[in-house]
Amino acid sequence: QLQLAESGGGLVQPGGSQRLSCAASGPSPDTLNYYVIGWFRQAPGKERELVSCISSSGDTNYAESVKGRFTISRDNAKNKVYVQMNSLQSEDTGVYYCAANPALRATRRNCKVSAMEYWGEGILVTVSS
Repeated sequence: QLQLAESGGGLVQPGGSQRLSCAASGPSPDTLNYYVIGWFRQAPGKERELVSCISSSGDTNYAESVKGRFTISRDNAKNKVYVQMNSLQSEDTGVYYCAANPALRATRRNCKVSAMEYWGEGILVTVSS
């Protein structure tokens, strides 16, 4: 059973930066090696959407709305995945979730909400002055 826990959220001003972390724990030391990890977000009244995802080998996928502003990365040795968010806008406000899919490649299909098997509880990011 894989468990995921997000950290690093909070209030940030427009134009600011924030880094979210996703820590994974599971039955083996190399837990994350077998999963595509995705970051998703859900704004009030809206559906959950992909922000970015990354495979074990490092290939990535980004939503158009965050390309050039967000960067996803992972440290398999530490079982952690990060998303660095720059130039934040009010539209980036929402609850951010990390999730895992036991797949090899970070294709669009493998990075869909419906493809994820494990989810963290989510963490709130508020972009406001």
